[in-house]
Amino acid sequence: MDAERIIDFHTHTFPDAIAERAISRLSAASHTKAFTDGTEAALSASMARAGIALSVIQPVATSPAQVIKINDGALRINERTGETGLLSFGSMHPDFEDVRRELVRLKEGGIRGIKLHPVYQGVDFDDPRCLRILENCAELGLCVLIHAGLDVGFPGVVHGSPRMILHALREVGPFTLILAHMGGWRCWDEVLELLPQSGAYIDTSFSLGRMTPNGDGHYQTEDELRLMDEESFVRLIRAFGAERVLFGSDSPWADQGEALEAFRRLPLTENEKAQILCWNAEKLLNI
Repeated sequence: MDAERIIDFHTHTFPDAIAERAISRLSAASHTKAFTDGTEAALSASMARAGIALSVIQPVATSPAQVIKINDGALRINERTGETGLLSFGSMHPDFEDVRRELVRLKEGGIRGIKLHPVYQGVDFDDPRCLRILENCAELGLCVLIHAGLDVGFPGVVHGSPRMILHALREVGPFTLILAHMGGWRCWDEVLELLPQSGAYIDTSFSLGRMTPNGDGHYQTEDELRLMDEESFVRLIRAFGAERVLFGSDSPWADQGEALEAFRRLPLTENEKAQILCWNAEKLLNI
């Protein structure tokens, strides 16, 4: 395994002008610690400390009006990937009017895929508005990464359940779908039951070990902070196959170096680790 070629497939940044406000708001909503200030410069510094060669930014449009501005920013980031090690997906919102035209623009601009967040966008993943996005991405050869399962900032709200995901895949047919947070955050039993044979990829972000609280006193017990243990985590990787798993940290909501070291401690083969840390991402990104 090339130890120097680590790809983090799931990170977040914000424009410098709004990063401080965005991080403060999201940390307060989730009661979890941010490990960077949310800027591109901070992510690059984090990568240097952790030994990560490339980070894929996954932007979220929480309204249709944000789509074009976010995608313009993604295209600008990708113009400097060789210098910064940052590569951005685009974004789309289910209520955006001219889905096809914008996705074609992204494709022609070299964008590899888009991020959808059903919880933030308030739409079930198998809603017809999402299905039209997926159909266009399938035709254009764009990857789709979605926030799957619950969200720490919206307790009890699920718009991307394993059953919705399975239904969407059956409706649209084969396309490259990546399910963040090991297939469905805190829905892992259902993920194991329904999705290993779906053909979807999963990423490892924000799912192993425990969350880090922000110190506001919201979390009172370790059970509230606990995520997946190593045994369950490895079982899910083996159910999907290492060839369909991508390493992701969810930076700034996890420290990239700590996430990488926790992954490296897993009882996986060196070949499995190389697939997850590098090879699978290189294939999807065509790099």
